[in-house]
This record gives sequence, structure tokens and C-alpha cells, in this order.
Amino acid sequence: MKLIALMSSGIDSPVAAYKMASVGADVILLHMDNRPYTDEAGAEDAKTLAERLREVTGKDMPLYFAPHGPTQEAISKGCDRSYQCVMCKMAMQRTARELGKRLGCTGIVMGDSLGQVASQTLRNIRSENIGLDFPVVRPLIGMDKIEIEAIAKEIGTYEISIRPGHGCSIVPVKPITEANPAKVSGFSDRIDLDALASVSADSAYLV
Repeated sequence: MKLIALMSSGIDSPVAAYKMASVGADVILLHMDNRPYTDEAGAEDAKTLAERLREVTGKDMPLYFAPHGPTQEAISKGCDRSYQCVMCKMAMQRTARELGKRLGCTGIVMGDSLGQVASQTLRNIRSENIGLDFPVVRPLIGMDKIEIEAIAKEIGTYEISIRPGHGCSIVPVKPITEANPAKVSGFSDRIDLDALASVSADSAYLV
């Protein structure tokens, strides 16, 4: 089983990648490079997290970077501001799907924990997966933050993930928590999200 794991520089997604690798999956890591909406620290910490995951799992876990800033800008200009995070997650999964298929992956790994943040309500998760048609594995979905942090500390990723500089400057003041699936589909068509994801996957590179 080969999976592509969307890995930010935060706490949850490295733990999700670790959990799937620890049960036998071959995991490829994909970091969506959010610059200029984050600083350089996030990218550097993603590299450090990948190194730590390789050490703790004993697996290769190659790391790819894909540009995400242009997609974020297109979402900001073409969609309701409150939908920025939902459309961002939608775009990331479609980029992971495109790159994953090229690399022989059969699914995506995400660090979602139900209800933890605005983009991870059940209705938002449903909306983010509209039109994806590709399996998504969420090994942390029923865990709370304390449980996830305990694993992160155990495997040595926690201290890396809490370093300063991991914020996103394009997050809306009031992100939607109950996304309307029809609106999400309309926004996706308006900005041609599949084309944006394809361009991002085309530009992905092995770190």
C-alpha cells in the first residue's frame, strides 16, 4: 500500500503520516508550500519533520514540495472569503491526488481530527471531498488534541512542530464551519480548481 500524506509543519499531519507508516504503508510526504502566505520557517521545519519521521519509522518517506501560494491567491480572488480554508483543503487534496497517481499511490493521508478547527467539521470535510474520487485516510479523526500531542512528543516531532512561524496570513477572520456543498462546487468550477491543482502537481519537486 502506497499513500501520499499531506504534511504541513504543524502537529497533526506528521503524526498521521507516522501512524500509517507504522502499520506498513509506504508513505510519500507532500508539503504544500504556502509562501508567500507563510514564512521560510514552515518549509524548513517540514524538511526537519521528514527527517525525523524517517529516523523513527526506518522508512524512506520521500518529501515533495508543491507550490500553493498561487492557488491560495486564486481562491481569495474568486471565492467568498469565509470559504478560503475549505477551498484550500479541497485544492490540497486534488494536488495530492494528481501527484499521488503519478507516483503510484492509491490514497491520501490527512491529519484531520473531527471538529478540531473550522475546516474539520463533518460538513466541511464532506464539502472538501466533492469531486475528489480518490480515497482519503484520516487516522486521527476520532482523537483529541491531547492524544495527538502525546504521540508527537513520543516520536520527537512535537518540538519541531511548535516552533514559531507556522501561521497562515490568508486565513479569513470568520472561516465557514458549515460549508454549503453547492457553493463549494460552484467556486471550484469558477476558479477551475482541477486546473490549479494540476499546475501545482506539475511543479512539485523532490526535496
